[in-house]
Amino acid sequence: MRNEGSLMKLFEKLNNELCEESCGIFAPYYFRYIGYAQDLAACPAKLRANGICALFEKTAPVVLKNEIIAGNTKLLYTDKDDQTLAAAKKVVDGFGSRDFITNKDHYAPNYDQILTLGINGIIEKIDSSLKEYSHDPEKLETLSGMRKTMCAFSHLISRYADEAERCKDKDGYNDEYLDYMIGNCRAVASERPQSFAQALQLVWFCHTAFLMEERYAMALGRLDQYLYPFFAADIEKGILTEDQATGLLENVFIKLQNDVVNICIGGKSPDGSCDINRLSCCILKAVKNCNVPGPNLSLRYTENLPDDFLDECLKTIGTGLGYPAMMNDDINIAALKKYGYAEKDIYNYSMVGCIENFITGMQPPWSDGRFDPPRCFDYIFNNGVCKIDGSMGLDMGNVEDIKSMEEFMAAFEKQLEYSASAYMASFNNCNNKINQKYFPEPFLSCFCHDCIGRGLDINDGGSVYPSVHGVALMGIGTTADSLAAIEKVVFEDKSASLSELKAALNADFDGYEELRRKLVLAPKYGNDDDFVDKYAVWFIDFLAGVFEKYKTRDGGGIYIAAAANVSNIYAGQTINATPDGRHRGEPLSDAASPTYGRDSNGATAAIKSVSKPDYTKVACGSVVNQKYSPSSFSDNNLAKLRAMVRTYFKLGGQEIQINATSRDTLEKAMVHPENYKNLVVRVSGFSAIYVNLSKEVQKDILNRTQHE
Repeated sequence: MRNEGSLMKLFEKLNNELCEESCGIFAPYYFRYIGYAQDLAACPAKLRANGICALFEKTAPVVLKNEIIAGNTKLLYTDKDDQTLAAAKKVVDGFGSRDFITNKDHYAPNYDQILTLGINGIIEKIDSSLKEYSHDPEKLETLSGMRKTMCAFSHLISRYADEAERCKDKDGYNDEYLDYMIGNCRAVASERPQSFAQALQLVWFCHTAFLMEERYAMALGRLDQYLYPFFAADIEKGILTEDQATGLLENVFIKLQNDVVNICIGGKSPDGSCDINRLSCCILKAVKNCNVPGPNLSLRYTENLPDDFLDECLKTIGTGLGYPAMMNDDINIAALKKYGYAEKDIYNYSMVGCIENFITGMQPPWSDGRFDPPRCFDYIFNNGVCKIDGSMGLDMGNVEDIKSMEEFMAAFEKQLEYSASAYMASFNNCNNKINQKYFPEPFLSCFCHDCIGRGLDINDGGSVYPSVHGVALMGIGTTADSLAAIEKVVFEDKSASLSELKAALNADFDGYEELRRKLVLAPKYGNDDDFVDKYAVWFIDFLAGVFEKYKTRDGGGIYIAAAANVSNIYAGQTINATPDGRHRGEPLSDAASPTYGRDSNGATAAIKSVSKPDYTKVACGSVVNQKYSPSSFSDNNLAKLRAMVRTYFKLGGQEIQINATSRDTLEKAMVHPENYKNLVVRVSGFSAIYVNLSKEVQKDILNRTQHE
């Protein structure tokens, strides 16, 4: 287009359009029903493909006045009456579907393939496999489903071009933008993209198609790597500037709004060089300008990351966005190497969902679940029963019979092992109910290597690597603080017995205030005190060893995570008082962070504590939430903050993310939410509009220790 410079700030107008209310009822199941109804007796691959094709073919394309990249997330609305919708939903529900725990979404697609081949190239590849497997009826059904959905996807893109043509007769539309959009859509509807704008357009169409399928937390992956060849070629030809590229990215990112879409930048190449490039800078600038929670930006940090780029990351965090989250590439790569992946695939890893490490486009979608080690204190003190929710552990007899810290640790480890076996039994039970043949994913399989080549579905042997599952460990701080308090108060100072501690916990410390005071005064995680930090080290070492014994249904690894994503709040609601002085029902410590308010020796002591565990055993990833005053991000203090981040990673820290919003601002937002509708904060593994969060989560963020 003649004036791509006009793209800058176009996203602000587009944002206003996106905020307008949609008409009708959001009912993707109705469109899927139309597809199923074509042949309710069809084989599973054909049935699912028919449903997906109906989603793509019946959705009315919408082109907004300030779009330059077509496609948005306001999709699948209908005006059908409630009775019709209820009948459609009943039919669709009868065929069942996957969910998060059974590998539906949280996926980083193989975008390289479609950018290299184009849609027609993908279809040709499928046709080649159809010939190769002409003797295999099951593979023919699987491949035919893939082909059908890819053809429908192509038609969807063409219909967007048609709609843009119609918009040229409407008021308020810019014909130059429309012509640009039409040309790009017509091109990528069939052939491989020839420009940066076309490549971005195709990727965005893929992403919106996944949303039509009701997939959540689908990652854009290493956007700065797979789009870079198009970006660099256009820059060299003189048909694109960095500002124009930023404007195109803004036109996409603003549409993400509150969705959780992980975008990965940076990283290390196998030769040790840093992968940051000029497109990385454009992506960082675009997310900063858009100021919406959706682009969940992740930085793969390397030791040779340029200071000026790290500073720009910190400045972006300092706006209040809370991202990019910063990940230690050395730690993550070392963790993934333990699972037998090829080196080139490990170095191309990205993140899905919040912080979960993923071999991009080469394994089935991610799943994870919550595991609550602090619950095991209740099992020990109350003969294997949780006082709040009645959950069961091992009945190991009376706690009074334990005579040393070593005996207590042995009992605690047995409870953890038993709870882990119960967790895995529940996980396996959920997955064993899913017959992989009956729940194929034909469209998604086109974005996973090597489903087309193998003629197999993404969840049925098509991917190069098996599925993995993440176990999110709650309460490392709560557990470490509790064990240190028991060692200090009961076995070292002998100022209370386990019997007295049991009574205090079951009374929620009512009448035991002095004992609680002693427990609270015991050494606490986050202050660089090995007396307590050794239990955090043990926590990771022991639980990594426990879960490495298990496998997923197809032989993949069980990763552990030190992450919570606010689940620590809800876990705490079902757990009795704990020996660290925490009251019944209060939140557990968040992710890999110390318990808020207890890391009282400053930021340096805090990062030294949280970097002591061996996070090469945490292949899923971890979250360390820190809160710094806005002044920490000023030009005068930025070098100190940068040095802190580099020191933390050099010590072995795996991840860090920072909130830069003052306590005063958060308190005002709680009282007058109408004045803070655009206040973005880092929650845990994602960012969100603060006033849209529940009061429990708002308080959890408010109570985080603020460092200067």
